[in-house]
Amino acid sequence: QVQLVESGGGLVQPGGSLRLSCAASGFTFRSYRMAWYRQAPGKERELVADISVAGDRNYEDSVKGRFTISRDNSKNTLYLQMNNLKPEDTAVYYCNADPPLPTGYWGQGTQVTVSS
Repeated sequence: QVQLVESGGGLVQPGGSLRLSCAASGFTFRSYRMAWYRQAPGKERELVADISVAGDRNYEDSVKGRFTISRDNSKNTLYLQMNNLKPEDTAVYYCNADPPLPTGYWGQGTQVTVSS
C-alpha cells in the first residue's frame, strides 16, 4: 500500500535552514510529479513546490529563492531544502503527488516551527 513518510522538521530560528525528506513506497514514484504541501494552524493545506518527472520545478511565490525541491528516483525519496526560514513558514509539511494520489492517503507530515 502507499506510504509517504516525511522527516527532517524541527524548531529553527528565523534565517535558519532545514532539509525535509519524504520516503515513498507502494507506487511508481518515478512516474509521478511530486510536491511538498504545508498546512499552518487554522489554514488550508497549500502547495509549496512541485517537481515533474523530468525535473522541472515550480514554487509558490513566498518561497521562491529560499526553498529547493529535488528528488532521487533511485531512492524513491523527495527532498525540500529550506533556507532563510521565516516565522510564516511555520506549518506541518507533507509530501504527495501533484495532484495528490487518488487513494486519499496522506502521511503524518513533519512539523516545522520557525521562532526565536
